[in-house]
Amino acid sequence: MVSSDAKEVFILGLTANGKTFRPSDWAERLAGVMSQFCPGGKLPGSHLRYSPWCIPTTMNGVKCVVVHRDLRDYDVMAWDFVMNFAKDNELQVTEACLIPDPPRK
Repeated sequence: MVSSDAKEVFILGLTANGKTFRPSDWAERLAGVMSQFCPGGKLPGSHLRYSPWCIPTTMNGVKCVVVHRDLRDYDVMAWDFVMNFAKDNELQVTEACLIPDPPRK
């Protein structure tokens, strides 16, 4: 369950029983579908980049998608789609705060 005040939700590429979710590019596919949902709405070329509200990444060797609450505020059906994807595939979901990488020198 995701609390109403969570700013970021992590959908992990691990099922409830700890198995790695397949296909291996699931995070990129999910984020690609969500690319049209971004601040300012759909823009030309938006299909060529990920939405800042739905970002694929890898943490500790596990593929995941970071979903920002602003997506829910922008389009509740898009939020429900992502959360239902996780639920339907029995993926682990956790709340957290993504800490940005330090600037490169």
